[in-house]
Amino acid sequence: MEQVLPQLLNEQQTARILSVSVAALRRWRREGRGPQFTRCEGCIRYDMRALERFLAANSSAANAGAADSLKGV
Repeated sequence: MEQVLPQLLNEQQTARILSVSVAALRRWRREGRGPQFTRCEGCIRYDMRALERFLAANSSAANAGAADSLKGV
């Protein structure tokens, strides 16, 4: 079976996909939130699959489920 390498994106590409600034991505990294990233030789890279997971986890549908679970509290 052939191994598929991840599609890695730089900060500018990632910011454009998420519609945020590069500064926001950097702030999220400092604060320990935002999409998972990889540091390789001092360069920050984001795996497209990690961005997809981040978007799914932060979608309104995902947040609605969390809100529903709080109604019983």
